[in-house]
Amino acid sequence: MKRFALAALIAASAAAAAFGLHRVQARASDIPTTYSHHMEMTLPGTEQPGDRARADAIVAAARQVMAQYPTIEAAQAAGFAKFLPRIPLPIEHYTNRQYAIDAWHGHFDPMHPTSLIFKRDGSTLKIVGVMYTASNGVDLADLDADVPLSYGTWHRHVDFCKAPFGTPTSDRFGPNARFGFQGSIHTREACDTAGGTFIPRVFGWMVHVWPMETTRAKIWAVDAGAMGANSMEMMSH
Repeated sequence: MKRFALAALIAASAAAAAFGLHRVQARASDIPTTYSHHMEMTLPGTEQPGDRARADAIVAAARQVMAQYPTIEAAQAAGFAKFLPRIPLPIEHYTNRQYAIDAWHGHFDPMHPTSLIFKRDGSTLKIVGVMYTASNGVDLADLDADVPLSYGTWHRHVDFCKAPFGTPTSDRFGPNARFGFQGSIHTREACDTAGGTFIPRVFGWMVHVWPMETTRAKIWAVDAGAMGANSMEMMSH
């Protein structure tokens, strides 16, 4: 599960890096969330009339998008680019810079996901889902208006300790990492002691859709392979 979370992080960083918004803080305080392992996630909302129709429409649009870009070549031709192109990942996010900027400025279009998600199978990549994003400046109503909270789980990455220059890769990635999105450091104090730079909230909100899955829980799971989008114990990346 950590590998999928890291891949999502890398894609989100591409969207944020496009216009330098790595440390923007949310203005809203009314978004109920839960926290687990550097991940802040929205709590499930009570299903309201119309939620199912809206969610189904997003899934249908995501399927259309996947049909339009079934290959890496098709995605690249449409302006989607892999972040960290020299580093192969089990789950690859191909991000469209313009769509990322549009989403950050509040324009949600199910036919224009910020990222296309491909799963690596040996030497081939197969499209398996899409990712939509929103800025840190939105509030609860904004997130719900884009993707109903009774279906999707919006999430963002928090408590990031940036490693000092020269830190070995093993200390930034993997099961024994201290720094980064998988690291054991979760507080400003510990980060300062380790010589790192603490960033409380990194990038913006994101939500994944896995349109070819067969159950509602798996379609709206936070990560590929998760059993349920709103199952907190299975979101411990």
